[in-house]
Amino acid sequence: MAATGDEAAAMDSISREPASLSAALDAAGSSGAPAERVEAEAETPVIAPKKTGANSDGGVETAEEAVEPAEPDINELCSDMFEKMAVFLQGELTATCEDYRLLENMNKLTSLKYMEMKDISINISRNLQDLNNKYASLQPYLDQINKIEEQVSSLEQAAYKLDAYSKKLEARFKKLEKR
Repeated sequence: MAATGDEAAAMDSISREPASLSAALDAAGSSGAPAERVEAEAETPVIAPKKTGANSDGGVETAEEAVEPAEPDINELCSDMFEKMAVFLQGELTATCEDYRLLENMNKLTSLKYMEMKDISINISRNLQDLNNKYASLQPYLDQINKIEEQVSSLEQAAYKLDAYSKKLEARFKKLEKR
């Protein structure tokens, strides 16, 4: 069932109303300049009006395909979205690059620390070898000291035995003297 004159006008006004309503909302809330909005609205195509044709069917209307104009904001919003997405991706890539740069610096510092530790361990190893060589050269003297200590210990035992024997002799001598 086709729309007649009044119904067609009402449908036409309904189809145009959301575009004008969204344009009014965008004008109130967007940060774009008013001159740009006026130009965008001037450039938007108007919906083709429905034509009534003189068909052989009588009162049947024929309609052309309604071409809805792009909302004046969509192109601006798309470009804004792409700019913000580019900024976001640039930030992500920058953060990733900074992370890699940080890891590279940390690896360099760690490498330097390990090289320092390697130098220290080489010095410690060299000093330990020197100490082992000195200990090896002192070993005969240490052996002699151990032998002397053993001899002193046995001499001390002999001195204690001699002291005990001399005390016994003294006690006998005093005993004999008293008689």
